[in-house]
Amino acid sequence: MNNMRKTTHSLIALMLAGTSFSTLAEEKFTFLTNWYAQAEHGGFYQAQAKGLYKNAGLDVSIKMGGPQVNVMQLMAAGQADCTLGDNGQALETWQAGVHAMTVATVFQHSPTVFISHDKVSKGEELKDKTFLLATEAYTSFWPWAKSNLGLANAKIRPYTFSVQPFLADNNLVQQGYVTSEPFSVQKGGKPFYVYPLSDWGYPPYGNSIICMADTVKNHPTAVAAFIKASMEGWKEYLQDPTAGNVLITKANPRMGADQIAFGIAQMKKYELVTGGDAQTGGIGIITEPRLKETWDMLVKNKLIAADKVPFEQTYTLDLIKDAKVMP
Repeated sequence: MNNMRKTTHSLIALMLAGTSFSTLAEEKFTFLTNWYAQAEHGGFYQAQAKGLYKNAGLDVSIKMGGPQVNVMQLMAAGQADCTLGDNGQALETWQAGVHAMTVATVFQHSPTVFISHDKVSKGEELKDKTFLLATEAYTSFWPWAKSNLGLANAKIRPYTFSVQPFLADNNLVQQGYVTSEPFSVQKGGKPFYVYPLSDWGYPPYGNSIICMADTVKNHPTAVAAFIKASMEGWKEYLQDPTAGNVLITKANPRMGADQIAFGIAQMKKYELVTGGDAQTGGIGIITEPRLKETWDMLVKNKLIAADKVPFEQTYTLDLIKDAKVMP
């Protein structure tokens, strides 16, 4: 009997030790999104809900951004390992002394759009309109639009994240995300037209994964594991978003099922996640030529100085290239 007790105690001790080791083996990893939880973040919540991060050896916490949240500053302050943003942000913040790197992307092209009451064939035809622009536009797409679409003399009004002014004035052009503002505008019952800026040559990726250079240097295995599990989450989310949506609505109860469904439909329609180079390189893939286009654009528009932002140090292809999560 004593031998049996000893054996049982030994087995329990081994089991507990195994559990403890397993828990310790899961490396803590904090990811900060660029807005309140929504369909545009669905793959990350899907990976969380389906245990993909845990299977990759990570204990991931997903924190939400918002309109008053500077995600790059929070990441630089050590509040997150990686964040979500326009890959141009990484270049601009490098110049400001925050050395962050683009390591992968969710959207193969920017989801930024202009929404107009009028049908046009090219951006230049909007030059006599008044544009509703948020503050971030002035350090992202608007300098490009002024120089590339001939909108330098266009009138501007502030966008306060309400589409009501646009609905009330046919001379206004609304900035937005293809997955968001059209959902609100369509409720107005008026005809409108959506123009993705990427169709007119705007080069940045959308919703890129950006990490501090030190994080990439010191924790490459964890970052690579996070990227791969996230892209697996995105593939699953586009197939069946049920699990991810549960966590999205839990984190952001104001996000209705109809808006989530709209966001998913738009991501599929415009092939934001699965189009472009993702067809051959896998979901999340980034390439040097595309990244260089954004760098060149920011230099041209004097948003960064070429001698202060060393292009080759602002990204790495090493952590996404072997993920190969095919659409």
